Amino acid sequence: MNDSAVQVLVQVVVPAVALASGLIATYVSLQNRALLAEVRKEIAELENRIITRINGTYVRAGECHLREELVHERISALVAGIHKAEPPPDR
Repeated sequence: MNDSAVQVLVQVVVPAVALASGLIATYVSLQNRALLAEVRKEIAELENRIITRINGTYVRAGECHLREELVHERISALVAGIHKAEPPPDR
């Protein structure tokens, strides 16, 4: 082959290889993005399931404080009611 044929071949092959390389890189990048989006979706679903399970299992601290206050109020009401009640008749 003479120099002009080699030069023409190089002028065609080098851009074709670069184009193929760019297309492959773009494809891989899109696959990575799709995989990343899928992983993020699965993580979000798992997070929602965990939060739902925690909320169904544990009582929030604020609710505990309200329940404790209610119990104290009921005990106080019972104690006050006992002091106001008449003693049982003697038999």
